[in-house]
Amino acid sequence: MKTIAFAGLGAMGRPMARNLLKAGFTVRGCDVNPAGLADLEAAGGISCASAAQAFAGADAIVLMVVNAAQAEAVLFTDDALAAAPAHAVICLMATCPPQQVQKIAGRVAATGRRFVDSPVSGGVVGAEAASLTIMAAAPADVFEAARPVLEAMGSRTLHVGDKPGQGATVKTVNQLLCGVHIAVAAEALSLAEKIGVDTRTMLGILVGTSAGSWMLKDRGPRMLESDPEVTSAVDIFVKDLGIVLEAGRETKAALPMTALAFQLFNSTSGRGAGAADDSQVIRAYRALNGTA
Repeated sequence: MKTIAFAGLGAMGRPMARNLLKAGFTVRGCDVNPAGLADLEAAGGISCASAAQAFAGADAIVLMVVNAAQAEAVLFTDDALAAAPAHAVICLMATCPPQQVQKIAGRVAATGRRFVDSPVSGGVVGAEAASLTIMAAAPADVFEAARPVLEAMGSRTLHVGDKPGQGATVKTVNQLLCGVHIAVAAEALSLAEKIGVDTRTMLGILVGTSAGSWMLKDRGPRMLESDPEVTSAVDIFVKDLGIVLEAGRETKAALPMTALAFQLFNSTSGRGAGAADDSQVIRAYRALNGTA
């Protein structure tokens, strides 16, 4: 593995591509956003005008796009994947519904190329630090072939299964807990706010007790800011918790906490804050409590 095609140079994709460059890979990028391509070029990568141009000669194709629809568009519009070598490995690293991942994997397999279902957790911070957790599903030999590429972007690369969709399923469960944790942390701080307790004092107490969590420690301080830096947007959890609920419907699994957390994120987005940091789900509580 020497040459990587990277599609999706957004908030997470850009630092992931830079980390591949730092690891010694040649990176050929494609994105509809010129700023992403400029960032890649500044880091020493190669800007390509199309997916097909990026795929030509690539040993691996990394897809860090928004959703499954974008992944399909990048791979199959104008038969772009045909430009990739027959030995290329496609690594789908976006969060997508398991059934859609299986569909994409089937289309890739029909071309004779290999596929790794490899969603990530860790957000922008993890992408920048190359400390992402990568949940990869693929046959053992395909996983081993892709491992050097994945390990350049993450500190935990886990082989969670040998079939497409298994990585996406693990990520779905992960996102259930992440979204619910953020929503519950916001509920706790909004209660303190409503009662009149100093929220910074309250947060300082909570993170040091058994009630604390990683999400409370990370998102809590941003919940107390009016317009914090965005590391993961509200709309990301509207999408991801929607995927969790879809999985629940398909398997007839009861997910009442997820459903409530989804409504809180969705209502925050509906009031125009979809692009705000996901910590701002606390605005939903403020609207309910009349403290907005």
